[in-house]
Amino acid sequence: MTEVRVRFPPSPTGYLHIGGARTALLNWLWARKNNGKLILRIEDTDAERSTRESIEGIIDGLTWLGLDWDEGPYFQTEFAGEHVAAAEKLLASGHAYKCFCTREELERKREQALAEKRDVRYDGTCRNLSPEEIRAREEQGVPYVIRFRVPHRQGVVAYEDKVLGRIERSYDDIEDFVIVRSNGRPLYLLCNVVDDIRDRITHIIRGQDHMSNTTRQVLLYEALGAKTPVFAHMPLTLDLQKRKISKRSHGEIVSVQFYRERGFLPWALCNFLALLGWNPGTDQEIFSRQEMIEAFTLERISKVNSVFNYRKGDPKFFTDPKLISMNAHYLRTMDIGELGELVQKDLEQQGIWNRAWEKEERDWYLATLDLIRDRFHTLRDFATLGRAYFADDYTVEQKPLKKNILKHPELKKWLPQLADLFSRLDNFSKEETERVTRELAAELDIKPGILINGMRTVLTGQLAGPGMFDILVALGRDRVVRRLRDIDRFYPEQ
Repeated sequence: MTEVRVRFPPSPTGYLHIGGARTALLNWLWARKNNGKLILRIEDTDAERSTRESIEGIIDGLTWLGLDWDEGPYFQTEFAGEHVAAAEKLLASGHAYKCFCTREELERKREQALAEKRDVRYDGTCRNLSPEEIRAREEQGVPYVIRFRVPHRQGVVAYEDKVLGRIERSYDDIEDFVIVRSNGRPLYLLCNVVDDIRDRITHIIRGQDHMSNTTRQVLLYEALGAKTPVFAHMPLTLDLQKRKISKRSHGEIVSVQFYRERGFLPWALCNFLALLGWNPGTDQEIFSRQEMIEAFTLERISKVNSVFNYRKGDPKFFTDPKLISMNAHYLRTMDIGELGELVQKDLEQQGIWNRAWEKEERDWYLATLDLIRDRFHTLRDFATLGRAYFADDYTVEQKPLKKNILKHPELKKWLPQLADLFSRLDNFSKEETERVTRELAAELDIKPGILINGMRTVLTGQLAGPGMFDILVALGRDRVVRRLRDIDRFYPEQ
C-alpha cells in the first residue's frame, strides 16, 4: 500500500494566519489518520516579499499549535535547478515552447479582444515557430518566456476531487500558460508540481481558491510522466460580509499569534478551525486530538464556505463566540496542573508571580485557579479578571462599584465591623465566615446580600464570581481583613 504523503507549503510573506493553520491542520490529521508523513515546505520563491521573520513565525505557530511535521522544512529556492531542468525537459519533449511575444504586443491583443468582446487569452502566435525562426530570434537577443503547450484535442481535463467530486475543464478553455518568466525563473505553477513529484506527495489538501490552477497542474503531471495526486479542495473561510479571510484585508485578528497572545489554548483553536470546514457527521463538537484523528475523513470536508464570525473592536468578545466558548470549555476542564503552568507564565509576564506558589503554597495556587476558572474564557482572564487573587493592585469595575458600594454608604462602617469579627475567628473557614456575616446582617437588620455583594466588590472588583465564602478562604484572613478595613478608598471625598 502506498504511503500517504501530504504537504503544507506556506509562502513566508507574513505571519501564519488561521486559513493557513486550518490547511496545515487538515493535512496533519490526514497524515496521522493514515500513519503517513506531513512535509513542511517553505515556498520562498517570492524573494521580494519572503522574510526570515515570517519563516520563523510560521514554524513557531505550527509548533505552538502542536502540528508536528515529519520532513522539512524544505525551502523551494533550494531546488531551483530541478525546476529549470523540468522546464527544459518539457521543451525537449514538445510539451512547452519559447514565446517571444512582447508585453506591448500582448497588451494590444488583449485590448482588441476586449473591444470585440472575446475571451482574453494567448492566441498561440509562437506556438508553431520553426526551429529556424526560434534560432533567429535567440541570436537577435529577443527575450522570451516558456509556455506550456496545451493539447489541441476534443474533450476535457478531468480529476476526481475527494470533496467536490468530478471536476472537468475543456481543453479549449485553457490557454498556453507561462511556466518560466523571461528572466529565467520558473513560475509557482511549475515549481509546485516539480516539488510535489520529488516529495512523492499522494494527496493535496488545500483551499478552493487554488482550483483555478489544478487542471493546469494535472496537465503538467501528465507531461512530466508523473502520477497525479489525489486532490481535496476545502471551502474558503469568509467574514460576516462574505469576504475571504486574508492577512491583507483583516490584519492581525486572523493571525495565529493574535490568539496565542490573548490566552487561547492551541488545541481549542485547532478544534475550532477544523469545524470551520469539516464535520464528523455527528453532533460532537469537542474532540481530543486522538478523537479527531480517528473521526477525520476527506469526504466529510464541507463543500460550502464557512463563516468566521469575529467581532472586531469588541474588547471582550473580539472573535467568533463559538471559539470563545470552546476555549472556555478546555480552560475549565483541563488538568489543573497543566493549567497552573500556563497561567504561571502569564502571571510572570505581568510581574505578579510569587515563587512561594511554586512549592510551599502550590496547593493554594492550584486550588485558587480551580475555584475561579469556571467564569473565565482565556488564560489572560486570570491576570485581569482574577488579578485580585494574586495582587493588591486590581481594577474595580464601575457597575458593581455603583450598585454594591456607592449605593450603600453605610458599608463604610459595616465592612470594617465585619473585618473585626473575621480577625477574631478561631477558625477562618467557609462555614464560620458565613455564620458571622449573616449574624451581623441580622443584628443590623439588613439583607445579608448587602454585606456579601459589598464584600465581593471590595475584595475582587467583580460583579460576579465564585461563592463569596469560598472567595474569603481563598484570599485568606489577612488580605480580607486589610481590604475590608480600607473601604474608604471606594467613596469619593466629601
